[in-house]
Amino acid sequence: MRTATPRRLLICAFTLWLAGTLAASGAETGGAAPAFSLSDLLGKPGSLSQYKGQVVMVNFWATWCGPCQQEMPLLDQMYKKYKPAGFVLLGVNVDKEAPAVKDLLARKPVSFPVLLDPTNAVSKAYHLDEMPSSVIIDRKGTIRYLHRGFKPGDENEYQDRIRQLIRE
Repeated sequence: MRTATPRRLLICAFTLWLAGTLAASGAETGGAAPAFSLSDLLGKPGSLSQYKGQVVMVNFWATWCGPCQQEMPLLDQMYKKYKPAGFVLLGVNVDKEAPAVKDLLARKPVSFPVLLDPTNAVSKAYHLDEMPSSVIIDRKGTIRYLHRGFKPGDENEYQDRIRQLIRE
């Protein structure tokens, strides 16, 4: 049996600290999805709790984000395809000002609900700072998948996860 030297203790302490820091740096899969209530572009309130019992994808995005704009039509197709099976997609926009959001959605309309998070309170609750970021939540309110960024083809992974959760 090895004895714990000061160096080994320091390495062990650093490893534990680093693991804790990394775990706190983002939403955790397997944990409960933080509840939130926000307003849409018309001021109508929307909350995560109103979709309890459904598979929910929360997509955090911004108007200044090119990959977000590239992803939005694909997300809209997924929303339309899986909505009848109990799937909901919520777009959470993190821009500070609503006019930019209205302008973008006028040019690139989507059918899924878009909620405004101008103070970034919800994205902070989910520990997200990269746009776009998507969180998929199961029917029980548990985070099952977290994806940061977007590149073509990522939508296939989203659909695989959504289909799996719809079947559960």
